[in-house]
Amino acid sequence: MPDRAPQPVDRQLPTDEARDLISLVRDIAQREIAPKAAEEEDAGRFPREVFTLLSESGLLGLPYDSEYGGGDQPYEVYLQVLEELAAVRLTVGLGVSVHTLASYALATHGSKQQQVEHLPAMLGGGLLGAYCLSEPASGSDAASLRTKAVRDGEDWVITGTKAWITHGGIADFYTVMARTGEDGPRGISAFLVPADATGLSAAAPEKKMGMKGSPTAQVHFDGVRVGDERRIGEEGQGFAIALSALDSGRLGIAACAIGVAQAALDEAVTYATERRQFGKPIADFQGLRFMLADMATQIEAGRALYLAAARLRDAGRPFAKQAAMAKLHCTDTAMKVTTDAVQILGGYGYTADFPAERYMREAKVLQIVEGTNQIQRMVIARHLAGPEGR
Repeated sequence: MPDRAPQPVDRQLPTDEARDLISLVRDIAQREIAPKAAEEEDAGRFPREVFTLLSESGLLGLPYDSEYGGGDQPYEVYLQVLEELAAVRLTVGLGVSVHTLASYALATHGSKQQQVEHLPAMLGGGLLGAYCLSEPASGSDAASLRTKAVRDGEDWVITGTKAWITHGGIADFYTVMARTGEDGPRGISAFLVPADATGLSAAAPEKKMGMKGSPTAQVHFDGVRVGDERRIGEEGQGFAIALSALDSGRLGIAACAIGVAQAALDEAVTYATERRQFGKPIADFQGLRFMLADMATQIEAGRALYLAAARLRDAGRPFAKQAAMAKLHCTDTAMKVTTDAVQILGGYGYTADFPAERYMREAKVLQIVEGTNQIQRMVIARHLAGPEGR
């Protein structure tokens, strides 16, 4: 039988530098991540050494300014790096996306002094970040958060609990949204909190359906004291910063989703061309061929959608609606494609001997994180028809 193994995605990249970057990422992914991905996910092990390598290789600060250790890469390129990493192991791809999200507030709204002092270590110094917005009682309704930061002289004292924090308990720094004023979105400010701050602790990681190698935990702030020099932006600007960060973060989730979907499609194609029933490869049966065609089409559509949104962002144009569309479509695609991959593999797809079942479990969380897909539909509708209840 001729070799029909799936080939790497043929990417449209803007520069030779970007092509070299993708080659570097593929090399690291195949050499350092892929061989241990299934075993470490099953064991619930977080690959901190991989993130150290990514930092040393300049891959943890790609969309940020090279003056502070970033990569000066457009989102169009950065997102395709995320897709490559997520296709091999979602814990890594999503982890890079979350670190980028956690660095966003300081990189875009921090003072020059703050950026000089903190960004080099965050972007290329081996540190790992976490983003703290959600709370046990405020998820989709993030503006109702109750964690408080109270002024005490030149310091702020932070008290409260954040929930569903990726890298909770293992991060080196936390970008924290806390209430410094009135109820509602105008009373929230942003802070950069070091992980070793007195009074900061993390609960045991959540026991999850998938992404077991990526710790998700509540983070407790019990009178955590930080200086005013760690407040990012103006008082009351925190919620606007948070929403701006999420617009970009949703593109990261979209790219990760397409990475998982592509991995599932590749697994399904390989299996279907090798598995024989009734004297021929099961890929020769029309019903199954149509499934593969639909999977591939939805993946290509998702990739085009997130790249179109990224190019708007790179051009400095509004992209919030397109980011919500990309997150919605790409994560729904990942769920459908991974479910179909399990079906194509049949009984084998339901076993841990093949990665299809892991892809399916991992895809589910992507429809939830950084704004559920129901929230994305609300965001899109507001752009189309205006706010509700006018």
